[in-house]
Order: sequence, then C-alpha cells, then structure tokens
Amino acid sequence: MKATAPRRTQEARSEETRGRLLEATIALLFERGLTRLTTPDIARRAGVSRGALTHHFANREEIVVRALAVQLEAATLGLRQFCDARPAPTMSTDDVVDYLWPMMADRLFYTTLEYLPEARHNHGFRNQLLPVVVEFHAALDAIWTRLAESHQVPPEQARVAMNATMCLIRGMIAQTVLRDDPAYFQEMLRYWKAHLRASLHGARARAA
Repeated sequence: MKATAPRRTQEARSEETRGRLLEATIALLFERGLTRLTTPDIARRAGVSRGALTHHFANREEIVVRALAVQLEAATLGLRQFCDARPAPTMSTDDVVDYLWPMMADRLFYTTLEYLPEARHNHGFRNQLLPVVVEFHAALDAIWTRLAESHQVPPEQARVAMNATMCLIRGMIAQTVLRDDPAYFQEMLRYWKAHLRASLHGARARAA
C-alpha cells in the first residue's frame, strides 16, 4: 500500500505563499521597475489570489520592502559564506572581484536602481531598509578585513581599494542598461583586477 505524504501545516503553506509572493515581487521589480509594479501583477505572477496577497502584506510598499530585504539578506549570507571559505592568507583580490561582479549583476543592483529614488524621498521606506543595508555593508567589511590580513596591508588600504571596486561595479552595471557588450565589461574587470593586485602588492611593500 502506497504511503501518503504527510499533510503540510497551515504555517508551512503560508510560508510557501509568502515566498512565492516575494520572489514574484523581485522578478517584476527587475523586469518592469518600481513605477510599473502593481499588487495584482504580483499576485498573478505568484499564482495566488489578490486576497491571499493582502492577507500577508497590507500594501505594495510593505511587500516591496520585505522582498528587497530578503534579497539583501540572501546576498549578505552569500558574502559571509564566501569570506568564511577563504581564511587568511588564501583570499585574493581576483577572488573577490570574480564573486562581486555576478552577485551584483544578477538582479541585485538593478533592483537597487529601482528603489534608491524611492528611498531618497520616502523616509519611511528608507528607514525600513536601512537595517538590512547596514548588515550587507558589514559583510562587505568582513571581506575587506580578510583581504587586509591575506595581503598583510593596513585595513584602511584594503577597504578603500575594495569600496572603489564596488563603486566601479555599480557604475558598470548601470551602464549595461544602454550597452549590451559583455566583452567590454570583462575587459574593464581584467584591467581592474590587475590594478588591485599591483596596488595591494605596493601597499604591502611600503608597509614592510
């Protein structure tokens, strides 16, 4: 006799529904932008009723904030796992750039471009996102610290170099909106990786 699968609890079903709604929100935010994002479209994309959406999230702002928070929390976890897997002195600047570029280019910075204008003018929206943004930056700082240990350079040297890397990556991703040229961006990344290697090597020599 075939065994029947155990029935899921209401809590498990609700958690699955919330997850589908949050993923649908990020997908539509990436594809359509914040101004074109509607709760009926989110419910349709998630395969649930509008009533189910309003049961879990009171309005569009609430679901957008929570979806962005979950996206940033996942990125933060990935950063910490990346750092933990590379104890000093094994972490290289090439490793970091090769990790950061696809992480940021895989929807993360595109959705950031959508919510930054809203956060600039909507202080409630901004304040809800600030705690997870702070955690994200703390995870980046942990990588900068590990790089300083690996290359035996002052922490501030590694922090400035890698914050400049993040600014470069953000600018490059913004440029992809109007320029579909992967070879162009890969050439810049190769140039920047060579610059970082030389920069930290020079800093280590000066410190010695």
